[in-house]
Amino acid sequence: MRSIFCLLFVNFLSFGFAQNSIPKVLEKLNSKSVPYITVKELLAKENAVLLDARETKEYNVSHIKNAINVGFEKFDVKRTKLIPVDKEATIIVYCSIGVRSEKIGERLLKLGYKNVFNLYGGIFEWKHQGGKVVNNQNVETDEIHTFNKEWSVYLAKGKKVYEN
Repeated sequence: MRSIFCLLFVNFLSFGFAQNSIPKVLEKLNSKSVPYITVKELLAKENAVLLDARETKEYNVSHIKNAINVGFEKFDVKRTKLIPVDKEATIIVYCSIGVRSEKIGERLLKLGYKNVFNLYGGIFEWKHQGGKVVNNQNVETDEIHTFNKEWSVYLAKGKKVYEN
């Protein structure tokens, strides 16, 4: 039993300390099943639909302006009336860094959507690149919900929030 605990602890430590950047975490946790789009590429897109795959409490702290909160745990495209019916629409999904958004993007692709992209680095990278965010009153804020304390190490700009 002790050896199992030690093995799990070593794995936890290696993930926690070795994965010290967004690119390293994405390389480890994502399969690249949904094409990435960079912040710069997103800024050049017109008429893209932005879906925020974070939970409501994260979205309420801040989100990219005009993004639609679809959540992750209870995501159901049938209940999300704001997702376009047009399967050719450009849809960009984001979360904190791009892990949950890949899973939601995969579900959209399986439903027949053709132009689905995962924002590389998520809202954290958006903020790192100087992107503005708004809270649930549509007021610009510097706060970013970082999901939890462990994930907060990946946010270099902005005020970290991980409770609510």
